[in-house]
Amino acid sequence: MAKRISLTRYLVEQQRVDGLIPSQLRLLLEVVARACKSISQAVNKGALGGVLGSADSENVQGEVQKKLDIIANEVLIEANEWGGHLAAMASEEMDGIYVVPNRYPQGEYLLLFDPLDGSSNIDVNVSIGTIFSVLKKPEGDRGVEEKDFLQAGYQQVAAGYCVYGPQTTLVLTVGDGVAMFTLDREQGSFVLTQEKVRIPEDTKEFAINMSNMRHWDEPVKRYIDECLQGKEGPRGKDFNMRWIASMVADVHRIMTRGGVFMYPWDKREPNKPGKLRLMYEANPMGWLVEQAGGAATNGRQRILDIQPTHLHERVSVMLGSKNEVERVTSYHQPL
Repeated sequence: MAKRISLTRYLVEQQRVDGLIPSQLRLLLEVVARACKSISQAVNKGALGGVLGSADSENVQGEVQKKLDIIANEVLIEANEWGGHLAAMASEEMDGIYVVPNRYPQGEYLLLFDPLDGSSNIDVNVSIGTIFSVLKKPEGDRGVEEKDFLQAGYQQVAAGYCVYGPQTTLVLTVGDGVAMFTLDREQGSFVLTQEKVRIPEDTKEFAINMSNMRHWDEPVKRYIDECLQGKEGPRGKDFNMRWIASMVADVHRIMTRGGVFMYPWDKREPNKPGKLRLMYEANPMGWLVEQAGGAATNGRQRILDIQPTHLHERVSVMLGSKNEVERVTSYHQPL
């Protein structure tokens, strides 16, 4: 039997052997993983734990919160605030940043997260997940401000997601490729199950909410129409459509077997550049996909090059198999 490598051992080797991460970042990632285990347990209990249904409140985005949204947000804050690795946190579920209280030591990192992505799937027992991103706090002794979080995606020092499905799987990058860890529930630890994940450059699958077709911009309509024409069309092959309405689940499928995920700008809210959040969703997922050999753009530029202007900025997202992302991005370019 091959020797099992735990998440802790993997991170220690990234720190000590390869020199890719400092000790404080390693400890931070271990804490995030432990928080994901706690969220996984709450998700698995479902109705037995009284965690299903609406919380009868709205987040800063104006979206109705589920009970598990609030629980997951609290788990991540409580797990990370006291360890001394963080200066502050930001969440899709909170209006502003959460500065580590003075009673705890402040670290040099900033943590951003979508505590529970795919909330619409909670009550129907479909895969959901947690997305996180780690940034380095800018140098200096002053306190933490919201502007410290407004860093382009290429400045991330770690990113990952945890998908709560038939297995609980943690997917992580520290800038040296992508590794997958599966939660061994009996042992209570994440175990390395795949290293150097690669997304095929070509695919026959796309993920998009087709009910919004009438609102799309012409380049997106063109790309999807060509896919739907199958072998008889300009692409010369049949495509399958997949849509789970959980970015974590859709991206995890792409990480596993390829595909392209699209959540484009549309005409319903023309003044917003997109639906997904740049800081909590697009940047971490974009970096993971790139680290696995894929591509991620907003249709016009690389997502990781976008300079954020505010904490809850939205963005159009097209990511996955490199050749497909490059094709749909080329359709957005002026002639």
